[in-house]
Amino acid sequence: MHMPDLLNANTIDTFRRDGFVIIRGLLSAAEVETARARIEPLFQGKFETGLYPDEWNWQEGRDPADRTRQICNGWKSDRTLARIILSAKVGELCARLGDWPGARLGQDNVLWKPPGAKSLGFHQDDSYCHWVVPAGYITCWMPLDATRADGGTIEYARGSHLWPLSVPKGKFHAPDDYRATLRDAAAEVGGTIDIVPIEVAAGDAVIHHGHVWHGSGANSATVPRRALVSHCISSDCQFHPTEISYIYSRYRRRDDLTMDESFFPILWRRDGYRTAWLDAQ
Repeated sequence: MHMPDLLNANTIDTFRRDGFVIIRGLLSAAEVETARARIEPLFQGKFETGLYPDEWNWQEGRDPADRTRQICNGWKSDRTLARIILSAKVGELCARLGDWPGARLGQDNVLWKPPGAKSLGFHQDDSYCHWVVPAGYITCWMPLDATRADGGTIEYARGSHLWPLSVPKGKFHAPDDYRATLRDAAAEVGGTIDIVPIEVAAGDAVIHHGHVWHGSGANSATVPRRALVSHCISSDCQFHPTEISYIYSRYRRRDDLTMDESFFPILWRRDGYRTAWLDAQ
């Protein structure tokens, strides 16, 4: 698959207009199949590398069964998932759509929404990207199952990336009304809400802007909704000198704002550079 086949003028125009764009066939059938097989063991704490992820937001026996399961930076725990999350094609898509010199991984999500799982509240990713300079995510969302409107798929408020950035608000996991924060934000700016539920095949992907409002409803279908998510930042990002992420700023060296590629690898750069150890995964 060649990047010109994925990134044409129409793709770029759609991204700039809507704040998101669907990319067909980003993952192969083999990649989808092998990734699916790693999801349940990961949430059971079977970490191939021996390393815990940075966030493990759902554990069997501890958390309610009707919650969306989420792990952050599962790439550190599983090499199969890492090969997808850290791929050069993901980095190039995010960098080119973000008009960056390159892309490095800021954070990943491994998501598993089984039948009956509740919603995730609408939010802007960039509300949580205050700890790097320049701030701002471009995100690649990669479903491992075919998605449908009643199956808890991701929903975007088309064009809302043009609204101002909001501070984090509302409940993220299982809110009573998962669109309430979106309505509040629209009312503040006089914006029109145009919600687009993403219905795509397994292996397709969506690239979205860090300012675009998005969330997902309950999974009322009979099949799970599993996905891998790469939240990319510009390859030239550094740590913010004063703003702190209580999780990710732990990887900042004292008196040094540079981002260590052991923890924030560069997936793709226009000059051909890619973090050396990535292709040895």
